[in-house]
Amino acid sequence: MSGVQDRHQSAAVGWAGRSVVFDSVTAPTRAKLADGRDLLLFSLPGHRPTPVADRRPLPERVVGQSQLRYDRTTGQWVIIAALRQERTYKPPADQCPLCPSPTGLTGEIPVDDYDVAVFENRFPSLSGTGDPAAVPAGDGFAAAPGIGRTEVICFSSDHTGSFAGLAPAHARLVVEAWRHRTTELMGLPGVEQVFCFENRGEEIGVTLTHPHGQIYGYPYLTPRTAAMLSQAREHRKRHGGNLFADLLAQEAADGSRVIARTERFTVFVPFAARWPVEVHIYPNRFVPNLLGLDEDEIGEFTELYLDVLRRFDRIYAAPLPYMSALHQYSGAGSQAEGYFHVELMSVRRSAGKLKYLAASESAMDAFISDVSPETVAQRLRELA
Repeated sequence: MSGVQDRHQSAAVGWAGRSVVFDSVTAPTRAKLADGRDLLLFSLPGHRPTPVADRRPLPERVVGQSQLRYDRTTGQWVIIAALRQERTYKPPADQCPLCPSPTGLTGEIPVDDYDVAVFENRFPSLSGTGDPAAVPAGDGFAAAPGIGRTEVICFSSDHTGSFAGLAPAHARLVVEAWRHRTTELMGLPGVEQVFCFENRGEEIGVTLTHPHGQIYGYPYLTPRTAAMLSQAREHRKRHGGNLFADLLAQEAADGSRVIARTERFTVFVPFAARWPVEVHIYPNRFVPNLLGLDEDEIGEFTELYLDVLRRFDRIYAAPLPYMSALHQYSGAGSQAEGYFHVELMSVRRSAGKLKYLAASESAMDAFISDVSPETVAQRLRELA
């Protein structure tokens, strides 16, 4: 068991007033950036970086610049965040804002080196606290403040690295940072859903190549989450069990799409995969979010997550562009049926071809897959 694992302590927090208990990683080093945003540094044993003053002449930060607008045709919220037009776009490596900034004059992380860093996004989609948006009554246009939280998580100070290239203890530290941020964001007024994710590769739309992900605290349940929970509630009424658990059992029994199955987790390509490469990671027992995993499960989850990403990098000659999405739920109320899992997806359908989300997918939300899920699963099994 690593030093990171040894430094756990018990804590209790609330998600919108609901109590959860978990083991939290040792508190990160905290600092403030020049415009008042939060910076947190998570460290491996024996490494405790000391931030220097952020001396950049940043403009005054204005919280709450985004807006939620309600689309009555779909019953969904749309985030309008015009500030993001100004975000950093494909800078040269020597101007990367995610690399260490020992002088405090250049990037977002004023320190000579770091293991894992988290900071509030300078160009946030959501910011500020308050009451979550309620579906407005009546006719006409309806809008609400874009409250919530958007953070950037840097997996390593190595500009040319990747999550797949992390050592197991370092990857585990990222998982612990996800757990820590999930906890704090769940406790913020107005946050209804916490979403940790990574976009990797310019084919996905990435504008900063430094290995990093993001963490969103939404003030509402996102459309896909709401749809899955609705399906799960209907499944409970009809069959008496949990939808996700029943699907997991069926995938395990079928076996044709299973990539790996251990005592604690199952990795598989879903029966109705929407993406050319799509892999799901499920714990074998029901937990609603990362905070429900015990010590052994966290360790095994980290190992399997690394294994999947490394298989992704071997499937073609070049590293696979992908999206990684951690589906987390509060475990109470309307989210009681939510089963924690990770979905990893790629738009690459062959070595030289991409899957574009054109009219059927983008306009109709009707996915058409060019690749058999069973074929993808077999290919990934062979890459062990």
